[in-house]
Amino acid sequence: MSDILAITGATGKKSGGGIVKILSAHKDEVSTKLPGGVRALVRCTSNTSKIDESLLHFEKMYGELTDSIFLEQAFQGVDTVLHISGLTLTPNIVDAAVKCHVRRLICVHTTGIYSKYKSAGENYRIIDSYVEKQCQDNNIALTILRPTMIYGNISDNNVVKFIKMVDRLPVMPVVNGARYVLQPVHYMDLSEAYYSVLMKENTANHNYILSGGEPISLRDMLSEIGNCLGKKVLFISCPFPVAYAGAWVLYLVTFKKKDYREKVQRLCEPRAYPHDDAKRDFGYSPRNFEIGIVDEVEEYKVHRG
Repeated sequence: MSDILAITGATGKKSGGGIVKILSAHKDEVSTKLPGGVRALVRCTSNTSKIDESLLHFEKMYGELTDSIFLEQAFQGVDTVLHISGLTLTPNIVDAAVKCHVRRLICVHTTGIYSKYKSAGENYRIIDSYVEKQCQDNNIALTILRPTMIYGNISDNNVVKFIKMVDRLPVMPVVNGARYVLQPVHYMDLSEAYYSVLMKENTANHNYILSGGEPISLRDMLSEIGNCLGKKVLFISCPFPVAYAGAWVLYLVTFKKKDYREKVQRLCEPRAYPHDDAKRDFGYSPRNFEIGIVDEVEEYKVHRG
């Protein structure tokens, strides 16, 4: 092994760009810990400007994570893989890691595994089981990281939707008063966590929840967004049975083409999870939503014009 770190998702819009910033900020420590360097697996169409401008040198390898031949080439001589690109691709990653005798695998998955609804959680659990067995059978040290809802920039594809709704709608439609709790996590807090896990060997063979600072209800999240936009948010609430019945009607009248039934169910599913293990093992200390949302709303204002 030449102590190479391979990263997938380094150019990703959600949390990938953050890890490039963190690695660059700690370039001396990274160079000492990983003398073989850092190898970024990127698509031919990816915007690599952040990698190219980084103070830390990245070796770029172009290809698709669905291509087993490419992955086996990319993992030659690799000691550790940090996989950020998404859990549906993890089986491909672990298969290539096994063939290339990778020592350590760090995978960014999701707290969606804990959902009580079948389609939201079952596929995640199947993938997790496969990856865990492959690593156990082949002596790969595995760490699975489970972020909650990611936010922090307008590419998050999560909270930015709420920002647009609060900005554009005179009244905010919600289900059951939007009083269920979430614990969204800022993408830079995630990047700090990825780096800490990477640098600390005691995190190998552990799984960690990476949630935000404190639980917050969706109602309070929307109100905080309104405060940042200088708007008072007015809510109109629909009872869950009515919303769920509406989802059923849409499902039937579209001949099963539009199925929002489980999405409506998950609207009222609490998704706040403690991060005590991460705090204990590597000092994880994420920011609260009311602090983290400010910059994202400001970025939204700039792009909105």
